[in-house]
Amino acid sequence: MSVFSAVKQNPRVRSFLLFLAILGPGIITGSVDNDAGGITTYSVAGAVYGNKLLWTLVPSFLLLVVVQEMNARMGIVTGKGLADLIRESFGVKVTLFIFIGLVTANIGNTATEFAGVAGSLMIFGVSKYISVPLVAVAVWLLVTKRDYKTAERIFLFFSFCLLSYIISAVLAKPDWREIGRAVIRPEMHFDTGYLSMVLGIVGTTVAPWMQFYMQSAVIEKRIKIQDYKYALWDVIIGCTATVVVAFFIMVACAATLNKNGLVINEAKDAALALKPFAGAFAAQLFAFGLFIASVFSATILPLATAFFVCEAFGFEAGINKKIQEAPQFYALFAFIMTVSVLIILAPDAPLIAITIWTQVLNAMLLPVVLTSMIRMVNNRKIMGEHVNNKFQNAVGWTGTIVLVGLTAMLLLNQLLSALKR
Repeated sequence: MSVFSAVKQNPRVRSFLLFLAILGPGIITGSVDNDAGGITTYSVAGAVYGNKLLWTLVPSFLLLVVVQEMNARMGIVTGKGLADLIRESFGVKVTLFIFIGLVTANIGNTATEFAGVAGSLMIFGVSKYISVPLVAVAVWLLVTKRDYKTAERIFLFFSFCLLSYIISAVLAKPDWREIGRAVIRPEMHFDTGYLSMVLGIVGTTVAPWMQFYMQSAVIEKRIKIQDYKYALWDVIIGCTATVVVAFFIMVACAATLNKNGLVINEAKDAALALKPFAGAFAAQLFAFGLFIASVFSATILPLATAFFVCEAFGFEAGINKKIQEAPQFYALFAFIMTVSVLIILAPDAPLIAITIWTQVLNAMLLPVVLTSMIRMVNNRKIMGEHVNNKFQNAVGWTGTIVLVGLTAMLLLNQLLSALKR
């Protein structure tokens, strides 16, 4: 017996190799969450409010882990996508409502990703009229000319690159005691700006599109229920990476921009503003992270939307399929990409309004998706013995109720402000 064969027969080694084989959907879904819209939201939160909103990442992390685990479990047990299950369980009307909201939000999200591509490469002297079309073509070729395994390896590499934000934050020399106090002593205010930012952070950390992509990715990976524990660890690692990157983006901007009273409108501004306070290297790393996140998410977001729509209406879907095998899937992917690119190339497009309100729309749509998910994952006809436990239900329902409450307060504030004008 060779040394390699002997090592593979070791139970611990076998378990580790199996974990590596299953690794992917959770980490990729979590990492894409830190997209250009997310980076902009976290950057603005740090620049405007300093460390005061760091506490929001704690409940967001807990909700994210519970929700993503539900998706993985539903995908493994049923072998069906989330949109497919929603249509079967709640009918076409609910599916159509989610469809309209998700497509609208994801066109805005994808436009934001190409804004991130444009902004990050402008820092290095590349015009958006060159960078955006080139990246769009590269994304199209990646999706249409590569199989799922190849694409997944590229996505995992992108995920690793996002850790560059940790270095940017450390170079900014933040006050760690102040950060600790901000995390353990949360502040809550009810003005429109603060509520919008809280909703924006939650909406970008636990985005509706993630649930559809996660479940579809688990199915495409063909993970079995006996390998569930490895899928769970994949989810936990992905969610941890999401929140760690978000944390350090907010810390970097709080330690530099907020301390010096600088206002920013987009993530590109944050990268440029970091330079005099944390050095050129920190600014370049921030811009590099923005570029990687933008390309990464410009690929995944249209895919998530295409998965949802095709599953909802019974069309073939999946990047393992050829264009002629899934024409509706690739047509919708191309449509979202094209509209998003045209928005970014249009002069004077209101990118910041698109970015922030897209995240708020995510938070408003999320309770509908979560309610559907929680009801389905507790249905023994669908899940058998693999239904939620009490803790999972408590976190899921609490998160849903809080989001509904915050959304209602935000809308009321907006209405009162409009009446005063």
